[in-house]
Amino acid sequence: MSFSKILIANRGEIACRVIRTARDLGYRTVAVYSDADRESPHVKLADEAVHIGPSAAAESYLCFDALLGAARKTGADAVHPGYGFLSENAAFAQACLDAGWVFIGPPPAAIQAMGDKALAKRRMLEAGVPCAPGYLGQGAADGQDDPRLMAEALKLGFPLLVKAVAGGGGRGMRLAREAGDMQQAITGARREAQSAFGDGTLMLERLIDNGRHIEIQVFADTHGNAVYLGERDCTAQRRRQKVIEEAPSPVVSQTMREAMGRDAVAAALAVGYRGAGTVEFIVDEHLKHYFLEMNTRLQVEHPVTEMVTGFDLVEWQLRVAAGEPLPACQADIRLSGHAIEARLYAEDPYQGFAPQTGKILWWRPEAALYSQVRIDDGIVEGGVVTPFYDPMVAKIIVHGRDRDDAIRRLRAALANAPLLGVRNNARFLSDLVNHTAFRTASMTTAMIDQWLESGEPLLRQPLPGDTVWYLAAAVFCLQGGAGWRPDSVAAFDLPLRCLDEQRVLRVRPDGAGRVAVSMVDQSALISLNGLNPAIPAAHGEISYEIDNVTRKAIAVMTASGLHLAVDGSSFVFNEVSPYPDAHQAQDATRACAPVAGKVTQVQVMVGAKVSEGQMLVCVEAMKMEMWVASQAGGTVAAVHVRLGDQVESGTLLVELTLDAGNGDPDAEGRAD
Repeated sequence: MSFSKILIANRGEIACRVIRTARDLGYRTVAVYSDADRESPHVKLADEAVHIGPSAAAESYLCFDALLGAARKTGADAVHPGYGFLSENAAFAQACLDAGWVFIGPPPAAIQAMGDKALAKRRMLEAGVPCAPGYLGQGAADGQDDPRLMAEALKLGFPLLVKAVAGGGGRGMRLAREAGDMQQAITGARREAQSAFGDGTLMLERLIDNGRHIEIQVFADTHGNAVYLGERDCTAQRRRQKVIEEAPSPVVSQTMREAMGRDAVAAALAVGYRGAGTVEFIVDEHLKHYFLEMNTRLQVEHPVTEMVTGFDLVEWQLRVAAGEPLPACQADIRLSGHAIEARLYAEDPYQGFAPQTGKILWWRPEAALYSQVRIDDGIVEGGVVTPFYDPMVAKIIVHGRDRDDAIRRLRAALANAPLLGVRNNARFLSDLVNHTAFRTASMTTAMIDQWLESGEPLLRQPLPGDTVWYLAAAVFCLQGGAGWRPDSVAAFDLPLRCLDEQRVLRVRPDGAGRVAVSMVDQSALISLNGLNPAIPAAHGEISYEIDNVTRKAIAVMTASGLHLAVDGSSFVFNEVSPYPDAHQAQDATRACAPVAGKVTQVQVMVGAKVSEGQMLVCVEAMKMEMWVASQAGGTVAAVHVRLGDQVESGTLLVELTLDAGNGDPDAEGRAD
């Protein structure tokens, strides 16, 4: 089972992660890339790189022929699948083995046994692993029609999860809290599962309400050895997607850890496992655990296990794949300190976690790389976040003496490594780990979703304070503002907008890097350092002094506005034009794409009558469905997209002719 060159059949931060360890162990590496990833860091990091197709994953990272062809072309003799994409595809694993290559993962039979969630639960029940009640029927013969699923749901009782048997990562999953939710849950889960996995088969599972998501890292080799490496608590989730992970869990005792570890190892042995795997459990309010599923791959959150055990899990994967025994036995595995991982997503947590795309204007993670901090990323300043792949762009991982120590380090790291240019969840992550619910370990898997509905302050858009407005005005005044000369000492009014707020500030530069700023009855004198008059727009770290206190910020000026990172928050300021574009006003006759993505559903046709709030088109981006609804009642005048179209943010999807009195912008003063 020896090998010397590894093809990484993946992208982004996990490809970079695997390449680094493989290189340390003396292996050569091959990266693959799509059109969208041509300039991505993993391409530059590998020894060789092969273009495998268009940006769409189905035509590149999910294409057997392209990936296998890349391995043949470069002479790779091993394949590491990373996570996501084809990492849990038994047919791909078998194809690699049939070609004579080492597949750095479990045997195809184990992937298949655990990949079918219903079959996996049957195997776990046979192995004595506790499972939540559910309905595991598969195929038409066992009852996959809607009436049968509804009948089984009524037997089980609510709340229920409707889950794809081939699912993972929260895809193909819907929650039904009562019988009236079932039809929509079945339809949505089946559609998403068919799209994501090519299999719309569903199962039902009783929801453990107010539960915690705790998983056990397992490893097995070809010599009959199997161990567990402690647990990870992944309870902080939004829409069944993990946000924060930590090890060890703040609620797991040593006795509970051993019990879950035994069950996890039993689960692995039941399917003849080899390599890295994760057994996921849901834990109820009485700390009783139930098997959810087994992920037959390395997990996104594996770094927290590495932090507290001191082991490199990718190294373990490579050694096991080469036929070596596990590097440690169960007695050798000890947990030290506390580790937390925060997933940096290109999404707007203050707009329902809507995915975001765009150019990365500032990303310099080395600013946060002090002791006990690790940042795994696959992005680069100047690169572009596209709608084609998962919204996670980086992971910030910290290790501390205890949990409080780790939380403090994480918040500092998030503040020291801002991402500018693309809206992201960095401020939300910092606020979340400082929230009482997180600090007291009282989070549940549903809590963030419940906060979305209840208006929890944590999910309200933070606004810039007066000091930040002063700073923005000073930067605009001295560099990049409306053609004013930096050496001017004339006072003028500067209208600025940030988010939904607009202010007019009176500014007077003194020609020596200081600006007097006033608004209403307040004023401040700001001194700026770090702005280079020879550069026409601010770009970089600056220091500013207000009231004899000097602070630091990141300022990047572009055509889209001034991007400021200050004290762990980031804001975009724009000058307000004295000649506003009338076409920028919200127009209920035009339904536009909220994000860049793929059109997965078109629910209306020309001539159809629609009511206010009716769903028109669904755009999928970064594993999330975004529905566009009618803002008023009317008639469909035009449909500009078709199923499968790739659209940019703001693309016109549907035009409406509004009913009389519904605010048609052209109706006022128009003769009948």
